[in-house]
Amino acid sequence: MKYLHTMVRVRNLEKSLHFYCDLLGLQEVRRYDSEQGKFTLVFVAAKGDEHAPLELTYNWDDQTYDEGRNFGHVAYQVENIYELCQRLLDAGVTINRPPRDGHMAFVRSPDNISIELLQAGESLPTAEPWASMENTGHW
Repeated sequence: MKYLHTMVRVRNLEKSLHFYCDLLGLQEVRRYDSEQGKFTLVFVAAKGDEHAPLELTYNWDDQTYDEGRNFGHVAYQVENIYELCQRLLDAGVTINRPPRDGHMAFVRSPDNISIELLQAGESLPTAEPWASMENTGHW
């Protein structure tokens, strides 16, 4: 058995690509457009980890997607959790669970997908504003 990918449905492909690629730092590794099926698949992955992509499925017709009961979150290991959370915060992304411990944070994509961010290696030393920041919403 080999892990292939995780799929999430997105309502706005441009907003989602901005979030996953420009803000989180993933890169688009392949794309497939289906005229007959009226959908686009975009696979994004961390550099060097292209074998484990996230599939963004964009259906061309207007649909609303609620949070799935059987889907928890997508997790990514990051080089510096404080720097990434600050970049996301500066871009207007809500940090639902701040990295108070220097190790773990949660944010949501434009399509309300829960994203867990985990510090690579040892936790960073506790630092403000993160240490005293409260949780927002749920993840």
